[in-house]
Amino acid sequence: MVKVGIVGGTGYTGVELLRLLALHEEAEVVAITSRAESGRRVDDLYPNLRGHYELAFSEPDVRQLAACDIVFFATPHNVAMNLVPELLQAGARVIDLSADYRIRDPQLWSRWYGEPHASPEVLRAAVYGLPEVNRSSIAGATLVACPGCYPTSVQLGLIPLLARQVVDPMHLIASSASGVSGAGRQAKVDNLLSEVADSFKAYAVTGHRHLPEIEQGLSDVAGSPVALTFVPHLLPMIRGIHSTLFARRVDTSVDLQALYEDWYADEPFVDVLPEGMYPQTRTVKGANRCQISLQVPQGRDTVVVMSTIDNLVKGASGQAIQNMNIMLGLPEDMGLKQVGLLP
Repeated sequence: MVKVGIVGGTGYTGVELLRLLALHEEAEVVAITSRAESGRRVDDLYPNLRGHYELAFSEPDVRQLAACDIVFFATPHNVAMNLVPELLQAGARVIDLSADYRIRDPQLWSRWYGEPHASPEVLRAAVYGLPEVNRSSIAGATLVACPGCYPTSVQLGLIPLLARQVVDPMHLIASSASGVSGAGRQAKVDNLLSEVADSFKAYAVTGHRHLPEIEQGLSDVAGSPVALTFVPHLLPMIRGIHSTLFARRVDTSVDLQALYEDWYADEPFVDVLPEGMYPQTRTVKGANRCQISLQVPQGRDTVVVMSTIDNLVKGASGQAIQNMNIMLGLPEDMGLKQVGLLP
């Protein structure tokens, strides 16, 4: 069995890791940390896990975590980068679900997160954990930076167009909407039911922290810089992301439906829908799957791509486990065969 440690197990990504790993055929969670809940049983805080775990939360201990085969960080930013270097030195393999190691340039990271990066030397060892792009590098990695939820939906939606140079890379637009769980489990007035229900709003229009991560990944695929206008929105629901992507077409000779179907034909967690069928957040709820469809309205020069994921699964914990499977040479879909929940 694969021994798993989780740092920061009380947030939504932490409990989602526990839910998915509970049915993983080869994984056993042996350590889960929380300074605030140390000593409390996991199934006391999360009764949905009763009968699956006998664990209690504990204080982070490098020796205990280093004895694990894989350590997940399900923490806010500026936590992993203070502990990961010591774990790597002790021989641990780490998957970080926070933003600490996603952006390769430490100065760029500091500009968006408002503080110096605590371990910039480790950034060189981090592999960006989008399997559909970096599968071979992930397999040999000691540190994987699991992509953000918005970046996953946007990148998977635009990658084929940029890789085949079908669209202008300097005129990309992403209008994305997320459920409130994307903001985390902390108490905020803006996330209260009475504040969110029956409403729909944009936020961080002048610049969202996920923008440099998205542009970095898309530039890698395009082989040149890209420029993206990214506008996130808050939906009055718990889970799910719907990204509507716009790009200016410069090559009209390519059959776009065939391009996407061929590009993702062998990807177990990307589903290109038939032409004329549009993705919905409810059909990917609870599943480690991205559903994509595309259109060229009125036959003009704007390509519209629609991409949906569950922000807590393919956008976070499910993708992290997908990375774990790749790193350990396990079947990539092990523990991730859940079907989306309907209704």
